Amino acid sequence: MQPLSRDQIAQRVALDIEEGAYVNLGIGLPTRIANFLAPGKEIFLHSENGILGMGPAPEAGEEDDELINAGKEHVTLLTGGCFFHHGDSFAMMRGGHIDVCVLGAFQVAANGDLANWHTGAPDAIPAVGGAMDLAVGAKKVFVTMEHNTKKGEPKIVERCTYPLTGLACVDRIYTDLAVIDVTPRGLVVLEMAPGIDIQTLQNRTEAPLHYNI
Repeated sequence: MQPLSRDQIAQRVALDIEEGAYVNLGIGLPTRIANFLAPGKEIFLHSENGILGMGPAPEAGEEDDELINAGKEHVTLLTGGCFFHHGDSFAMMRGGHIDVCVLGAFQVAANGDLANWHTGAPDAIPAVGGAMDLAVGAKKVFVTMEHNTKKGEPKIVERCTYPLTGLACVDRIYTDLAVIDVTPRGLVVLEMAPGIDIQTLQNRTEAPLHYNI
């Protein structure tokens, strides 16, 4: 079995982002997607702190401390890009103007419920950010994450046990083991990582899986 690296997950998501789309990349793994978008493919990357038209990460030594994304990472600004008040940025998110958002997650349920802001642990630091606004405002919600926790527990579950970010909002899940669609008939596996078989994937997933491969 050869699980995908975090860069490979980001590269796989980049293939599914259509030209002309307005896309919000969440904090963490999703921000890597900007580095794998095909050159010449016009995609408008958005950050909730008030940027539209972000490019890939800057080269070492070329960072601009006044140009950062919502995760406080340095970014570049493409020709025609702009920055604006975060209130306008959230209005964009809540108003249905984002075609795709890509978020990380602690858990995703079989029906598309999303938990990504808090584990419920007493010492955990909550991190809502714009995730709730994006979960209900974006036209499509993609999730990127490792398939299991460091302890081997499944992140794709029948029902979320962590506090919810959004209800039935996730459309597609990208993990280091598979690409999975959330559909009315349940979770449908579209692709699997090299060397993994159906039974192994199901053993590492709490929710039942269907297959389209």
